[in-house]
Amino acid sequence: MPAKILVVDDEAAIRRLLRNTLVRAGYDVVDACNGRDALHEAAAERPDAVLLDLGLPDRDGLSLIPLLRAQGDAVVLVVSARDAVEEKVSALDLGADDFVTKPFDTEELLARLRVALRHRRANDPARQIVERGDLRIDLDRRTVFRAGVELHLTRKEHDVLAQLARHIGRIVTHERLLTTCWGGDEDPRIEYLRIIIRNLRQKLEAPDPVGSVIANELGVGYRLRSDS
Repeated sequence: MPAKILVVDDEAAIRRLLRNTLVRAGYDVVDACNGRDALHEAAAERPDAVLLDLGLPDRDGLSLIPLLRAQGDAVVLVVSARDAVEEKVSALDLGADDFVTKPFDTEELLARLRVALRHRRANDPARQIVERGDLRIDLDRRTVFRAGVELHLTRKEHDVLAQLARHIGRIVTHERLLTTCWGGDEDPRIEYLRIIIRNLRQKLEAPDPVGSVIANELGVGYRLRSDS
């Protein structure tokens, strides 16, 4: 069965462009032009993914993200002309899987959608082992192997890596990492997180790596790359 995509945008031209692009790519498509209709379609159609504009006529699209997530396990990709870092952080913290800025390249959008759908299926909460290239991360046993050799991580390094691994391919914001890994009993600071990330990169990456295993999304957060 093809994946079903809900397109939410108040501009008819954008809805038409996205519908045509998605149908050509083999997806089933439904659409909505405002927040009320989006929630109705999400409940009735149970889409696999939602492409969500933020500038809707009846409500801010940001307020829809937790409501859409509460209705099911659909991937939520924000597709918006808003490009401020604060907007991206807010969307991701509310549960969006990715953020694509308008104007967008349709092929890039399709690629991001494929990645998000693939990772949502792979990242079952019961799944305790995450593999990426020669890295094997066992979330239950808190062990990490590279090319069969166990890496020795500190407790905080394990905590941060576990959060990134559970959301592999997705951006995890600074705030979420600090709140989850340091908790309310400590005074988390972004400098601590940067040190942990630097240490993880040194331990996870083979000598002369082609690219960093952990990507830095400037001003937003970090992402464990899914491509090896």
